[in-house]
Amino acid sequence: MTPVCILWDWDNTLVDGWAAIQHGLNATFTAFGMPHWTRETVLANVRGSLRDTFPGMFGTEWEKARDIFYTGVRSCHLDVLNPMPGAADAIAAAAAIGPQGVVSNKQGALLRAEAAHLGWASNFAALVGAGDASADKPAAAPLLLALEACGMPAGRAVWYVGDTVLDMDAARAAGCTAVLLGRAAHDGGVAAARPDIAFDDGHALAGHLRSLARAGVGGGL
Repeated sequence: MTPVCILWDWDNTLVDGWAAIQHGLNATFTAFGMPHWTRETVLANVRGSLRDTFPGMFGTEWEKARDIFYTGVRSCHLDVLNPMPGAADAIAAAAAIGPQGVVSNKQGALLRAEAAHLGWASNFAALVGAGDASADKPAAAPLLLALEACGMPAGRAVWYVGDTVLDMDAARAAGCTAVLLGRAAHDGGVAAARPDIAFDDGHALAGHLRSLARAGVGGGL
């Protein structure tokens, strides 16, 4: 199975930015008199975009909660941002395969600021975040928007690489190959994710992509 285009999830796939998300959530919970979340709780619960999840968490005051959350995240997100193991290697290896894009449920402006901060923005033809498309993951809309920027049609020759069940569902919704990075221990495991392909980490994925590039394989399955 050989890709011609690779789309990536962002958090817990290419970067670890959970400290900022935890900080923003706990600042919001403090304002609403709610208990704080540990990092483990954040990892286990943060999947959908803010516009899809905050109304259920905060009811009619979800927009107030949104503003508090984003203020907290913006205060520290670039300071605590770190690449995931093998991420830079995987991005470099994918460059020899075809165009790349990112599709995240992180707000688009935050996503693009983080990519620029890491010096990675030039690797991607598209950086699509929550709110940029008509719907957020697991809908197909943001993946299709990214593919339009990449000049690629949706199909099995497009890999969407992510770390959660939601990511795999988004890949399938768009008709793309669902590629799991890691073991999804925070999300029910590999069996729950049902990926088409799985790699333990970015190093393993990078090695596989380099082997495809060396073999001159491309253009289809």
